[in-house]
Amino acid sequence: MLGAIVGDTIGSTREFDPIRTTDFELYPRGSSYTDDTVMTCAIADALLGPGDFGPAMRRLGRHYMGSGYGGRFYRWMDGTIEGPYNSFGNGSAMRVSPVAWAFETETAVLAAARATALPTHDHPEGVKGAEATALAIFLARKGVGKTEIKARIEEYFGYNLSRSLAAIRPGYGFDETCPKTVPEAITSFLEADSFEATIRNAISLGGDADTLAAIAGSIAEAFWGGVPDGLLGPAIAGLDERLYGIAMAFCARWRPEEAARLARFRPATDGS
Repeated sequence: MLGAIVGDTIGSTREFDPIRTTDFELYPRGSSYTDDTVMTCAIADALLGPGDFGPAMRRLGRHYMGSGYGGRFYRWMDGTIEGPYNSFGNGSAMRVSPVAWAFETETAVLAAARATALPTHDHPEGVKGAEATALAIFLARKGVGKTEIKARIEEYFGYNLSRSLAAIRPGYGFDETCPKTVPEAITSFLEADSFEATIRNAISLGGDADTLAAIAGSIAEAFWGGVPDGLLGPAIAGLDERLYGIAMAFCARWRPEEAARLARFRPATDGS
């Protein structure tokens, strides 16, 4: 989930100011977490508690009503829309990463990914986007190579991951759907040789930059064994205490080696 937070924060200033180059400042003025981070933390919070994803998203999301939610999700969160609304937006994929760390089998990861999508994104493509992202992270976490990850995702979900970024980039634009975000985010990871290169690839497509980078970053984190300190620090320092507390609690439970790293990026408080 840390890779998602970092990707979201780095991509935040490029969501509506697209670029088509990998040469850009990673943390320009104004970089901040968005709804991608808030909802990722909501999923993590649910896993730490009763595991009821819909109420967790509503509960945490209402503390951050100005974070950039889509219109229908906003109405779902404030109760105007009561149930799922057949969405296949990329929100189901950008928030799913914690489940890939909390479960130890593909079956359990896919079931949990589906459960995170269904409160809002019950369209088959919305569910598929969450499942594909979670499975890619899980496989990367388990040491599976890129060739097999690509083959498995293509076989299970029917995504075309054979297009190069150079072929995608000229005709690609802002698109908030899973079918036009998840394959591109995975390809951004497949063509990279590092976590940082993955983030740069995703943002360089000129699309929904924070979400592309959140999805791609969540896979890259698992594949390369974490996020480099220089990229993790600014994003973690930018979290408020509520979101930081959830990230820390999640890491303490499922990724204890990362909990100590997180503490280094926050100033000690009185009495700590």
